[in-house]
Amino acid sequence: MMTGMSAPGPFADLGSMSAQRIWEGVTGRVVEGERVTLAVIELDPDTVVPEHRHDNEQAGVLVSGLLEFRIGDETRRVEPGGTWCIPADVPHEVRTGPEGAVVVEVFAPARADWSGLERLEGRPPRWPPAG
Repeated sequence: MMTGMSAPGPFADLGSMSAQRIWEGVTGRVVEGERVTLAVIELDPDTVVPEHRHDNEQAGVLVSGLLEFRIGDETRRVEPGGTWCIPADVPHEVRTGPEGAVVVEVFAPARADWSGLERLEGRPPRWPPAG
């Protein structure tokens, strides 16, 4: 059973979830399970997520935009459809291009450290596109 910080039941729409400020220029809509966190992350144009590491494994896919991603000692340009998998405790950082980016990521174990993040109400998601 999902226990949602942003989604109170087993189903939700991204548009009904409040965004959470993860870093400056980085917001996420989060679905929490007991053992996993799923996040749709929006990164503003020309944003830098500084080097950091955490106890969680992290896997993701780039939905839109471009990223320059460094994981450990390897740096790669990631385009839409590109994926990554970061083992626990490996340092990583990311930079966006002039269009910003949207990524979908999963973390295991769940990101308990995100429970106290600032909520940003009334901010519609950039993805999926309204239609």
